[in-house]
Amino acid sequence: MGNYFAYITTNPRKTVLYTGMSNDLEQRVVEHFLNRGNPRTFAGRYYCYFLLYYERFPTPSQAIEREDEIKAMTRKEKEELIATENPNWHFLNSSIMEWPPNPERTFR
Repeated sequence: MGNYFAYITTNPRKTVLYTGMSNDLEQRVVEHFLNRGNPRTFAGRYYCYFLLYYERFPTPSQAIEREDEIKAMTRKEKEELIATENPNWHFLNSSIMEWPPNPERTFR
């Protein structure tokens, strides 16, 4: 299976949802973390760096298609989707990587 992901992140209070796509989920979550507070990006402006949900796909086109489907969902539908895999809305960052990110590591 390929390493292409559609994912949903949230802010610390779980009031904002951000949907994205990446071929390197760990790296992308770190980028969102490093961009926190950056007003030029949606995820940065709203501190959306906590991973709540993700799906893996074999091709980039499938991941992009799923990202678009998720983005078209209502907030309630996204909440229901998250609850199918993560009913308590636990932050999944530490399940996919060292969290918080090691500042000694060089990120792209």
